[in-house]
Amino acid sequence: MATMRLTIQHGGQLVEPPVVENVKIEWERVGTPGKLTFTTIKCDGLNFREGDTVCFYYNNKSLFKGYVFTKKRDREHHIQVTCYDQIRYLKNKYTYGFEKKTATQIIQSLCKDFNLVTGSMDSTQYVIQRLYEENISAIDIATTALEKTLLNTGNMFVLYDDFGKLTVKNVANMKSNTLIYEDSAENFDYSSSIDSETYNSVVLYYKNKDNTMKVFNAYSPSKISEWGTLRYFEQVENPSDGKNKANNLLNLYCRKTRELKIKGAFGDTSVRAGTLIPIKLNLGDIITSNYMLVDKVTHVFDNDHYYMDLTVSGAWEEDNYTVGYQEAGAVKESTENSNTTDIAATSATTVAASSGNAKAD
Repeated sequence: MATMRLTIQHGGQLVEPPVVENVKIEWERVGTPGKLTFTTIKCDGLNFREGDTVCFYYNNKSLFKGYVFTKKRDREHHIQVTCYDQIRYLKNKYTYGFEKKTATQIIQSLCKDFNLVTGSMDSTQYVIQRLYEENISAIDIATTALEKTLLNTGNMFVLYDDFGKLTVKNVANMKSNTLIYEDSAENFDYSSSIDSETYNSVVLYYKNKDNTMKVFNAYSPSKISEWGTLRYFEQVENPSDGKNKANNLLNLYCRKTRELKIKGAFGDTSVRAGTLIPIKLNLGDIITSNYMLVDKVTHVFDNDHYYMDLTVSGAWEEDNYTVGYQEAGAVKESTENSNTTDIAATSATTVAASSGNAKAD
């Protein structure tokens, strides 16, 4: 029989409040603290306040550690409680400046500023030459550092709170064995688009001291013919990064964006935002049998009934298109064949996909 346990540390007293209805845990991949919500009822001996530590366990597994931020009451003495993990404290704003630091080093520095507990942090390796922002939240700085790492290396990392320890992990090391298929979920919503975060032309430039510019241009003639020109345009800080970054950006964005929301899937406590989870579904215009990236997950615990709602994203098309690269007037043409090994709108170098295939119209 499944068991769940919720505790509140109030001063020197550890209490286990009665839970009315269910307990929900929500995790999002980018820039959002983990959130736990529950409803209890006022009874003798139950005293707690904002700032108290809350822990939640399911089948003796430690799942969430956070702090009471909101209490909402009604006439029947129900108390709706909202708790957040340590990432909530990274919403504090300040002015930050970093030079020649990796994203991991930047995050470690931010955590130290706010006396936050850290755990295992994978090395992101890529050195960010300069990152300076005024009046910005610490979590936005951390997100920017991780995005710069992704765009320049093709490697995706996520920051999350692992039961009271802030953790940085490469998504390549966050694979789940739980297969999502038609009989394991109640329903799904699926959409595809080229209207947002889809680019078939990438133009980067570096401004020299003499006001001349060095331009790096990666593009897909076949996709430009199919969709029209969808251009990504940006200045780079280091000319030595230009070619590699342009190719990475084209690899990331030269595809439809697809979003899949899965409702009422069998629960798996190992799944959090950033997890790569295997999906095998017929979505109408595509049959997918790949790992996909969890952007958001809500775990719902109600006594013996436990399920999860997922928002996942990915790139699952069979593409065969010509890629051009141009730098300072020199053009080199090549043909790239992408089978369906891309995971989640990231570069093909991020993660090796599982065996399987996808077909798209």
